[in-house]
Amino acid sequence: MSRPDPEALPPHALRGESLGGGRIGWLAGVLTLFLLGAVCLSISVGPSDSIGLREGWRAVFAAIGLAEPLPNSQAWIIELRWTRTLVTAMVGACLALAGGLLQGVFRNDLAAPSILGTTAGASLGASIAILAVGGHGLSIFATLGPPPILVQGAAFVGAASVTWLVAVLGRVGGRISVPTLLLVGIAINAVVGGILAAMQSFALTDFEVARALFAWGFGHLDDKGTAELSMVGFALLVGLVIIPFVARELDLFEAGEEDARALGVHTGRVKVLALLGATLCAAAAVAAVGQIAFVGLVVPHMLRQLQGRSYRTLLPLCLLGGAVFLLGVDAGQRFLLGENRLRPGVTLSLVGGPFFLFLLVQGRRRLTAW
Repeated sequence: MSRPDPEALPPHALRGESLGGGRIGWLAGVLTLFLLGAVCLSISVGPSDSIGLREGWRAVFAAIGLAEPLPNSQAWIIELRWTRTLVTAMVGACLALAGGLLQGVFRNDLAAPSILGTTAGASLGASIAILAVGGHGLSIFATLGPPPILVQGAAFVGAASVTWLVAVLGRVGGRISVPTLLLVGIAINAVVGGILAAMQSFALTDFEVARALFAWGFGHLDDKGTAELSMVGFALLVGLVIIPFVARELDLFEAGEEDARALGVHTGRVKVLALLGATLCAAAAVAAVGQIAFVGLVVPHMLRQLQGRSYRTLLPLCLLGGAVFLLGVDAGQRFLLGENRLRPGVTLSLVGGPFFLFLLVQGRRRLTAW
């Protein structure tokens, strides 16, 4: 893929650079501090009041030989908390990165895995896989040992199929139509939601099946292990590798595919790579913790307001912002509400739904123009 001449880039493609490295570095530093604070809060909150932040970091230092190991009971609890914390942070990073990539490909700030049906498709694929192996949900894979390849593969197929269908149906006259894209995404979300509801109604006679499907539909961050950690970590690594190959090109996409192609961008390859990364990240997140909506909408939009529209800085910052956002919501809920906390999918829907409505109202003139 040939690299375009920076002097030929349109002004909006350079906006991220015009902010200067100092401001971007400052924002990354603030997000890193917030992430550290969210991690500390997450590992210090739990049913056992006798185990807190001190024990959490002592376990880390013990693992590298700089402290005495914790007693077995405390070590087991801290291991569960650290695993949950890492999985939650990486899922948030995956969903935010997926949102940023989709917004770049479709040149639409309202595009997100939850809006376009990507997460719903992944949830449908994962739910079918659960039924196919007997309906025992997360627990059956926890006893098998290796990463849940079947669920991840089914989630990826579901996410990819829905994303492809939305992209095809959202085209009018050979171009992506923003209103059509959103309407198709909403319609497919409704269809997939109906299928999932039907599956849950048929599974009511089997408590384990119904419980697993319910957990998948509303997100489930408890009882995570190395399988989920490995799965999300692999998807996140792939996303990181893809960023340098698509970031500058997605900046050019905002001026139109024709202009980007004229500047030497292989548009087909960029779209394939970006959609592959977005689909894999969204599918892995759903396969690990279930359907959690709107992270991929809220985080890229907020970061865009702070640092500009350049995807060369937006996509890396999405990794930090997504981790901070989801981990902060989860840890804050556990700290304030304890056992009465809502499932993460419910909480993010309560936050993201009004946010999406606000963006629609704010941009209705531009949507009408399209």
